[in-house]
This record gives sequence, C-alpha cells and structure tokens, in this order.
Amino acid sequence: MINVVVSGAAGRMGREIVRLVAGSGVLKLHGAVDRAPGSLGQDALALAGLPPGRVRVVDTLAAALPGAGVVIDFTTFEASVAHAEACAAAGVPLVIGATGFTPAARARVAAAASKIPVLLSPNMSLGVNVLFELVRQAAAVLGDAYDVEIVELHHKRKKDAPSGTAMRLAEVAAEALGRDASTDLAFARHGMIGERPPRQIGLQTVRGGDIVGEHTVYFCGEGERLELTHRATAREQFARGAVRAAAWLPGRPAGLYDMGDVLGFTKGA
Repeated sequence: MINVVVSGAAGRMGREIVRLVAGSGVLKLHGAVDRAPGSLGQDALALAGLPPGRVRVVDTLAAALPGAGVVIDFTTFEASVAHAEACAAAGVPLVIGATGFTPAARARVAAAASKIPVLLSPNMSLGVNVLFELVRQAAAVLGDAYDVEIVELHHKRKKDAPSGTAMRLAEVAAEALGRDASTDLAFARHGMIGERPPRQIGLQTVRGGDIVGEHTVYFCGEGERLELTHRATAREQFARGAVRAAAWLPGRPAGLYDMGDVLGFTKGA
C-alpha cells in the first residue's frame, strides 16, 4: 500500500480523490491538507462522504509529509510550487493537477523535479491525454498543408484562458510541425487583420454556464477538415487520472513527468 497525502482535500476535486484513494486497493489515505474555512481538524474521509477514519485535515503540507509515499496536489499553481519544494526537501514524489503555471513557477517545479519524481499535467483525464497523442500524430502526418485551430469551452467560473489543456494541445501541434509556440500562436482576431499566416495556430476561448470542459482541434485543409474532440461531462475523470498517476509515480527516478508517461506515450517531459 502506498501512503497518499491529498492537498486540497476539502475541495470538490480533493474529496473525489479521497474517495478513489480509499477504494483503490493499492493506495491508502495517509494525510489531508486544506485551508478552506471550517475544514481544519475535520475527518477527511467523512468530508468525502465515507465512514470516518483517522485522517484529520491539517493546514500545512509539512505536517502531513512524514510517512507519506506520494502527494496529490489539486490546489493553485502558487501553492503547488511551494508544495513541490517541500516534497523535494522531504524526498516525497508529487502529482500536480493545478493549471495556470507561469514560466517562473514551472521552472521552480522543474528544479524540485531534479530531486524527486514530479508529475505535472494540465489535464489528468486519460481521454485528454490520448487526444494529445492523436494530435501529435495527426499534425506530423498532415503537415503544413492543414491549418490548425483549437477551440475550448469551460464553465464561467474558470479563471485562466486559454485553458492549460488548450495550451498543451497547441504546444503538441507546434512541436510536431516544427513551429515555435512562443511566436506562432494566435489568441484573438479582430478587425482587418489580413490573411491567416501559414504557420499560425489559433486558440479560441468560450466561457459560460456549467460546461465541464470541451476541446476541439481542427486540421483545416483544402476540401476537407479533420476534427478531434474531447468532451468532459463530469469532473471525476480528472480525479481518476490523478489517482492512477499516484500509483505509478513512486519509485521512478527524479524528473518531470506527465500523463503521457503514465500511459506509455512519452518518456519524461
């Protein structure tokens, strides 16, 4: 059994992760961290709708790390950076499900990954990570003859735009096409902008209602169009992916991994 600490345990995603850990058969809930009002000292299993156990919510990761085999972190990217550094100091592997990382924040996570295995993915869904691989293959085969456009839809409460998943889809396409994600991405179009540059990869954002998440990658050619779409209808699949990653990560060499590694598509980020 692998001892798991869940950071963000009182949140909607954290509670689902606690439920899945408790029922996994290979993972054991060892610690729970959250700073939500009223959560401190609460039984983490009871908060997740399960019979009470002996794991109480604490407000710092350091308090939960002794004896941990892996940490699953679903907080904010700012908190995840600090948690990565704490895990590196303690020698505990870390799975990060937060999004919105700045280059500086990602660099700090990468530095922590020089000491421990860290899995950082913009989307833990198994289906989305299959989509990443399909986009990679399609871009490599279709090449420059097809224009690439990405449209993503999320609920109105989502704070970052485009989504981390959409950005990763654009990066995957850019890598396969030999383009530069720092210069060849277009996030908005308005007015008399002229013809579409041939190397451009467009990203469009839709926000509204309670949309869990939808991503479509368009490969637009002359006389035909290929569309690759993933639609999330519930958030549980993100938790399932995180739990699968937590069972896979311990024992790996130090380094920065993603869900492609878990699924066997890649060999370290």
